[in-house]
Amino acid sequence: MKKSPFDLDRQNKSVESKIVASLERVSQAFRVLLWNESKEFSLSPIQVQVLIFLLHHSSEKRKVSYLADEFNMTKATISDCVKTLEQKQLISKEYEPLDTRSFIIHLTESGTSIAKKTTFFANQIQIPIDKLPTSAKENLLSSLLEIIRHLNQTGVISIQRMCSTCQFYNSDNGHFCQLLNQKLADTELRIDCAEHIPRVISQTS
Repeated sequence: MKKSPFDLDRQNKSVESKIVASLERVSQAFRVLLWNESKEFSLSPIQVQVLIFLLHHSSEKRKVSYLADEFNMTKATISDCVKTLEQKQLISKEYEPLDTRSFIIHLTESGTSIAKKTTFFANQIQIPIDKLPTSAKENLLSSLLEIIRHLNQTGVISIQRMCSTCQFYNSDNGHFCQLLNQKLADTELRIDCAEHIPRVISQTS
């Protein structure tokens, strides 16, 4: 039977298992940092994440259905989150003229203020990354992009606005963006692109 990467006998003999365990430690750090930030403003971690997302993304992405996919949660859970943020006067709703059930979510002045403060919650993770040699940063980015791509393809995480999932991306000869009409270096590949359009994968019967 295959052993878990958290089995110490396996982990101590396997570089791959050590990497998995290391990523799990980093994920713990994100949770701790986010939780500490949310407590300061009497919010839940997901409420802080939503505020940060609203701060940095365009109006077509600021809807309940999109947020549910973004955070891999049900619409009901996100709706409850939005309702609480509205009660706290951190967001407002702009209803669609042709469909009063659909609305765009906007940050209020108070919501914008909190979002701008909490958006730096991961600074302690950024610090050691900043100190890495350039080649190490490039290798780390490339490896993480490949991990994210796999998680997206297997359905573990849903929405991804990265280059490899975009209809404008071509990898026949390196990295090429058809929207920008230019080759991209490894460091120019994006994790979250505002112009991203998901690639449609044709299915043959």
